[in-house]
Amino acid sequence: MPDPRPKPPVISCQQVAKIFDGRTVLESIDLDVYPGETMVIMGGSGSGKSTLLRVIIGSFAADRGKVMLFGQDMTPLVGAGESRGDEDKLAEIRKRFGILFQSGALFNSMTIAENVALPMREHTDVSPEIIDIQVKIKLELVGLREHANKYPSQISGGMKKRAGLARALALDPEILFYDEPSAGLDPVTSAQIDRLIMDLSRQLGVTSVVVTHEMDSAFTIADRMAMLDRGKMLKVETRDWYDNLRKMADADSRSLPDSDRLIRQFLRGDAEGPITERRSEAAFEADLLGVPVEQLLPTPSVEPSRAGARSGMFALRKSKG
Repeated sequence: MPDPRPKPPVISCQQVAKIFDGRTVLESIDLDVYPGETMVIMGGSGSGKSTLLRVIIGSFAADRGKVMLFGQDMTPLVGAGESRGDEDKLAEIRKRFGILFQSGALFNSMTIAENVALPMREHTDVSPEIIDIQVKIKLELVGLREHANKYPSQISGGMKKRAGLARALALDPEILFYDEPSAGLDPVTSAQIDRLIMDLSRQLGVTSVVVTHEMDSAFTIADRMAMLDRGKMLKVETRDWYDNLRKMADADSRSLPDSDRLIRQFLRGDAEGPITERRSEAAFEADLLGVPVEQLLPTPSVEPSRAGARSGMFALRKSKG
């Protein structure tokens, strides 16, 4: 795609920090997302990627720094401490983006069509007849129009994801946020979701922000990629940069900086490297202190990717940021 960066970013995180119970979960995060691009945010369990997503959409307020969405500073709108925020302005901004949650988050008591119609009924004054037409259009986009009258319990996991995406599209958003869109799906269904994300970006021109641990998916859909590790942003680069790092020969990789070596191990799912070395050190410290290893150092583990399921190689396991 053409370089979108001459345009102002639609999302801008500037030195963002988030602290829970005295523990820094995000530290000095800088990230710009430009109109029309697909940004993939990745990292291991506990890296902070899901927390970053929630700070961007206004579920959490940043404790330090600034989050700009559509040119609007989100912090005073969300509210923090004694500040109550501005729910009306926040609601207006939220109408401009959609979210596909990891589970789909459908209401089980509603049909698929009713789930998709809900945002339009809640946030617009459009007539029921127009809403019905819009629902059919959204379901057709994700290939579910013929399943409109089914309930979530009557469809598969992949279909639930697509229904959740149709609902995220209900208000014609300018940005779509995806939280682990391939989680829990078989390889073929996961590939279909990837194709759908790319098709929607091309057809509708939306900006996409995708949190994922699945490397096949990341390299399929991304324009640029951001790597988080223990709450810090290690690198924001193009997909080609990450792909070159992933394919680099072992002999050449030995001279890389530690941060690049860590990223390379993550991308490849290698059993040995900075991540596992760090984990071994943490295991010794945990043994001395008598605490679980995860309390000292949350790190990713591995499971087969779509390609790995065929070849016996490994990629990163599903995890919450």
